[in-house]
Amino acid sequence: MIKTIITLAVVLMIIAGTVSGCQSSARPEDEEIAKVLDAEQNWYSVQNGANTLQQKVVTTEEWVAFKNNSETNIRSNEMRIAELSVQLNKPGTTLDSLHVKRVKLLGQQNKDLQTRLASYNKSHTDWETFKREFNHDMDELAKALKDLTTSINK
Repeated sequence: MIKTIITLAVVLMIIAGTVSGCQSSARPEDEEIAKVLDAEQNWYSVQNGANTLQQKVVTTEEWVAFKNNSETNIRSNEMRIAELSVQLNKPGTTLDSLHVKRVKLLGQQNKDLQTRLASYNKSHTDWETFKREFNHDMDELAKALKDLTTSINK
């Protein structure tokens, strides 16, 4: 019985020594991982700060030219939408509900672009991003209007 207790005590001391030895060697690894994570977080903070500084603000001349050009395009789109509406509402033509819905949707998108243009002056977000996204949306709307005009005229 005493041999069993002594053997059990020795085994428990060996296990305890192994566990405490593993923990002490794991701590430097945990500390290294924490240091790497901190360095990575600091790097991201520096990158975000640099990106914030790099946001280009629009100059007055560039904004006026962009706004005038965009307003001209929006008015042109409004005229095309009005022409399409008149063309779809002519007596003697069958009203295709899909075309009517599409014209209304394009009209709403045109109004949304006009609202975005007007609201940019107040928010002053990143100019390059705004200009790129606005021009993309404007081009997509013009393309959709052209495609719709082509499909209606067939």
